[in-house]
Amino acid sequence: MSGPHVIRGSVSLPEAELVWRFSRSSGPGGQHVNTTDSQVELRFDLANTTALPEVWKERALERLASRLVDGVVSVRASEHRSQWRNRETAAVRLAALLAEASAPPPRKRRPTKIPRGINERRLREKKQRGETKRGRSGRDW
Repeated sequence: MSGPHVIRGSVSLPEAELVWRFSRSSGPGGQHVNTTDSQVELRFDLANTTALPEVWKERALERLASRLVDGVVSVRASEHRSQWRNRETAAVRLAALLAEASAPPPRKRRPTKIPRGINERRLREKKQRGETKRGRSGRDW
């Protein structure tokens, strides 16, 4: 593994709280696939972790409620032939998932009022355009 996987800022996934499980990948691949456990399942106990700040943990538990099984979030990776690359992929995927789930909610939009001058200019230009079109008709020729 290439170092700690940072979630956001100075918070990272602790290696001690990650549970790895390996199995054989499905699909074509010949003899290599039949003999190696290259599929990776990474599990992280979100409900009982001490690595995340309490506020982040609450947000993540609320947003990932549909993905959790007894407070544990799991991620699978089987795109690559090598177990090492699948481990990297799964760890990065889990870190991104936790970063998105623990992010603060976006700021509310403050509605703005259109300035009176802009509205008046728009109406003046509309009236002028209408006069131009009315002048094209051949009534007084």
